[in-house]
Amino acid sequence: MDAYKLREDFLIYKNNPDLVYMDTGATSLKPFRVLAKMNEYYYDYGVNIHRGVYKLSYLATDQYDLARNKIAKFINAKDEEIVFLRNASEALNFVSLTYGEANLTEGDEVITSELDHHSCFLPWMKICEKKKAILKYIPLTEDGRVTIENFKKVLSNKTKVVAIHYYSNVFGFRSPIEEIIKLAHEVGAIVIVDAAQAVAHTKVDVKELDCDFLAFSGHKMLGPMGIGILYGKKKILKKLDPLYYGGDMNDEVSKNKVEVKEIPYRFETGTPAVAEAIGLGEAVDYINELGLENIHKYTKDLYNYTIEKLQNIKGITIYNKNPELPIIAFNINGVHPHDAATLFDEANICLRAGHHCAQLLTKWLGVTGTLRGSFYIYNTIEDCDKFINTVIDAVKFFEKINGESYE
Repeated sequence: MDAYKLREDFLIYKNNPDLVYMDTGATSLKPFRVLAKMNEYYYDYGVNIHRGVYKLSYLATDQYDLARNKIAKFINAKDEEIVFLRNASEALNFVSLTYGEANLTEGDEVITSELDHHSCFLPWMKICEKKKAILKYIPLTEDGRVTIENFKKVLSNKTKVVAIHYYSNVFGFRSPIEEIIKLAHEVGAIVIVDAAQAVAHTKVDVKELDCDFLAFSGHKMLGPMGIGILYGKKKILKKLDPLYYGGDMNDEVSKNKVEVKEIPYRFETGTPAVAEAIGLGEAVDYINELGLENIHKYTKDLYNYTIEKLQNIKGITIYNKNPELPIIAFNINGVHPHDAATLFDEANICLRAGHHCAQLLTKWLGVTGTLRGSFYIYNTIEDCDKFINTVIDAVKFFEKINGESYE
């Protein structure tokens, strides 16, 4: 994979030639062809879908449905199992507000973990409060991983829902998702998978996983913001009532009754994000052309190169050991991550700093937050070297201004 050649596809580098972007975990950069595909919609046939009986509306509808088909194939789902929503957070909330509202009762148990993103467990925290159900957390190992052994400690015949990450957005650890799903199904529970970090790095096959729901966002996989995906098993989606009512989600309306459309359209109320859906379909094409195996190998090579050198730098703490995703969670000892991030920004290096929407994990670590660097296809060895040198400079800088060593 030639990152220098690939950078020609990303106009942000033309306007920011010295940019070292290491925050793909928060959002990926967008290739020009994705933006061009969205503009094509607005320029050439930018009308509404499912409503008009004229040619342009048919064309817009066809492109919207084609995008759904591309995304369904990308995760080995059926078209009708793909629901377009605004982002992964809305998709995860959707499940709690529909399935959770209809199926959770007093005394039922929901399992999640302290490693999870807020969007994965907060919706279930709130529905548990309302339904008087119990929210349980999988104990983490000493190095911060979810294991099957610890999952079994909280699994019971009262478990009705498991809401869990595919990969941690802070540590890059992969949960043992296949075994978790199998064990959860044995006690009659459903499993919702937060795959926001997974889809841009590894092949996700919902049929092979046998998950009941799975959610991800377009903007973390080279697509636009404002579009997210909820996958749900057809047999489960067909039993769910819509969360919103209004335009385009109904077939027949009378004064006292509404007949809603079949899935997935019953869940996509009003005018959808047509351009964004089409743009995400183009992003899927781009990723498929590069190959997920190639992406994973290349980014992991960058990670391995960087971590080998970082481990020899005194004055920093690295929190995640041997992650499956190319993510480095670290701190400069004795320095708030926001202060450190400012120094990296002066070197034109974009890192995430803070709790990364995972406050339970930072509290588990006993810190206010961490710095997080994440790699993707547009990063280079030169990016890694600049990042490493800036870490060394940052340690020296803060030791000097504070008059002490942070080793």
